[in-house]
Amino acid sequence: MVQYNPAPYDLQFVNNTLPTPNLPVDNPLTIEKVKLGRMLFYNKDLSSNGSVSCASCHNQQNAFSDVNKFSVGVNGATGDRQAMAIFNMAWHDNEFFWDGRAHLLRDQSLGPIENPLEMNESLENVILKLSNDPVMRNQFIRAFGSTEITSGKMSLAMENFMMSIISDDSKYDRYLAGLTQLSASEERGRVLFFGEYNEFFPEISGADCAHCHAGNNFENDLYMNNGLDIDAQFIDFGRELVTDLASDRAKFKVTTLRNIAVTPPYMHDGRFQTLEEVVDHYNEGVKNSSTVDPALLGTTSTCLMLDEQEKKDLINFLKTLTDYTMLNNPAYADPF
Repeated sequence: MVQYNPAPYDLQFVNNTLPTPNLPVDNPLTIEKVKLGRMLFYNKDLSSNGSVSCASCHNQQNAFSDVNKFSVGVNGATGDRQAMAIFNMAWHDNEFFWDGRAHLLRDQSLGPIENPLEMNESLENVILKLSNDPVMRNQFIRAFGSTEITSGKMSLAMENFMMSIISDDSKYDRYLAGLTQLSASEERGRVLFFGEYNEFFPEISGADCAHCHAGNNFENDLYMNNGLDIDAQFIDFGRELVTDLASDRAKFKVTTLRNIAVTPPYMHDGRFQTLEEVVDHYNEGVKNSSTVDPALLGTTSTCLMLDEQEKKDLINFLKTLTDYTMLNNPAYADPF
């Protein structure tokens, strides 16, 4: 007989370079809930025609993101925003999706199921399919102690799994732990990354990246307009669609730069294919608009003044943020 097993799940850290996360007190991580969430994450029955799972658009080898500009859903449908990477979710305290329309990770987990451009399925049909699958049904019992399958239980389990995906074993993490050294180019890039822009002293001016990509998770829990377009070019109003505030127009969630080298294309609309294009944007392409962040706008008088070698150094540093341990961790892989 299948038994309920609420044994706690301990987050798996490697280098302890991340702060203690704020885990949801009403949904403690357990071994069996994490396992169930993983099974749901890779289960194509969550889509209307059995062709798409969460993992279809969030591939582990790409830090649980999608290398397509826009992900392909059922029947070839495509969305209009780039799929966000899924890891270190326990350190995101400012809601989810590019525009923050999901308050909690459990809310985000159900959104793609009913989205007609993604899985195009109803929660009722998903529950029916899962209820007819003895393997899934038994795992719900282990995770929750009941044969009843609900969308609420699904969301809690998927929240558990996504919060279990930890990235803290990049070369930079090992550098912080004193286990390795950066190359000369990577070190120059590190100094540029954390150095502040100074238009009056170009020789010591930095790339000013850490104002937005701060801390050891390289993000700041904010929504910002990073100068991609002028007002007349705005197509996607971003955060404003959630808050109804004109001051939030074209603002999007500031994402982590961890694993950035394996998560192309870049920006909410996937407009940049390479890190070189991203660096060029911040170096000389920031556009003035009504909601562009003042810190970015302040760099436009001279641009960042990065020469070709400095841009290479900066990108080489960004590549040290790739965590190959996470990308290949069997604990996060397809369980079927």
